Amino acid sequence: MRSAGKEVLSLALIDARNHTLRWIAAGEEALGGAALTVPLLAEINPPLWELGHIGWFQEYWIARNVQRHRGERCDPTHPKQASILPDADRWYDSSNVPHDSRWQLDLPDLAATRQYLVDTLETTLDLLSAAPDDADDDTLYFYRLALFHEDMHVEAFAILSQTLGFDAGLLPRIATNAMREPLLFPATRWRLGSAARGFTFDNERSQHEVALPEFEIDAQAVTWAQYCEFVEDGGYDEPLHWSKEGWLWLLQEGRRTPRHVDQMRQGVLQHRFGKLVRVPMTQPVVHVNWYEADAWCRWAGRRLPSEVEWEAAAHQGATRGFRWGDVWEWTATTFRPYPGFAAGPYRDYSQPWFGTHKVLRGASFATHERMRHPRYRNFYRPERDDVFCGFRSCAV
Repeated sequence: MRSAGKEVLSLALIDARNHTLRWIAAGEEALGGAALTVPLLAEINPPLWELGHIGWFQEYWIARNVQRHRGERCDPTHPKQASILPDADRWYDSSNVPHDSRWQLDLPDLAATRQYLVDTLETTLDLLSAAPDDADDDTLYFYRLALFHEDMHVEAFAILSQTLGFDAGLLPRIATNAMREPLLFPATRWRLGSAARGFTFDNERSQHEVALPEFEIDAQAVTWAQYCEFVEDGGYDEPLHWSKEGWLWLLQEGRRTPRHVDQMRQGVLQHRFGKLVRVPMTQPVVHVNWYEADAWCRWAGRRLPSEVEWEAAAHQGATRGFRWGDVWEWTATTFRPYPGFAAGPYRDYSQPWFGTHKVLRGASFATHERMRHPRYRNFYRPERDDVFCGFRSCAV
């Protein structure tokens, strides 16, 4: 999808918008009407705001961007044309609208917001259709960016539904996998990051060579069975298993189990999309934050992989049973720019989060197939456990 031409891209943009509208329809039913009212929580956005933001982002970077044909070479500060929605910038510009203020905005209602999505997509598709049949990466850059941006927000709707406890009926189940032995990889020199072909996110560049010593890594993410041993052994009571920051988080939260878990004795009961279910013990543990993943590894005498180890294993272990894509996987790596980093036109995508977030790799069961890429860098603060996140480990 990162190198898709305009015909495939057009179909994908329609598909993404249909997914967005399905989630909103499910939310309307679950949340009691078109107001889509949700509590003010740090990890979610008001659905009505998020819906409008998706349309705004696409319109801002495509229909309103007179330099869209320049792709990443465009000047993001160049004045944009007016929106078809007069107050769109005041409402939906995430760079200038603080998170908590989004609950107090005089947003258009759901019907008007849906119409905005229809109108902006129609314009986007018309402009894409007018592009040359052999359009280059620059010409298609913002169409691809808008597509992946919408896919990210669709997964955010899935996280919202888990956080608030309603089932939209739109997601596959987390896979249950047979255990495999860890994989050993010899020392090598690995080219970390994405080459400058097709679409790449700015934090994936520039590709550079890294000396990688021999390492052993789990073939799949840590399971509930493995994590339960840590809990039953008093893992949440022993400060020696936790980093200083992790233990402080644990004391502040009073957490005894991963998020959404009701019981971990004689099996795991976890709230999933509003239902308390018995979790298969061979499924990957999910809704653990970085601190919990790090503590399990310390307890087990193992460690979290670096992101270069994860990336190399995902490529080199593809035919050896290295499985990924069920849950986002925490790595030991703090989110930082690669050498030669240059921010893309969407300046706030990566740059503001360097140094404070941890890198996650892979994908989750809620991630659209076209978003899955072994070089993609996801990133969250280490205390976040609302996302569909787990981990795997490496030998010390």
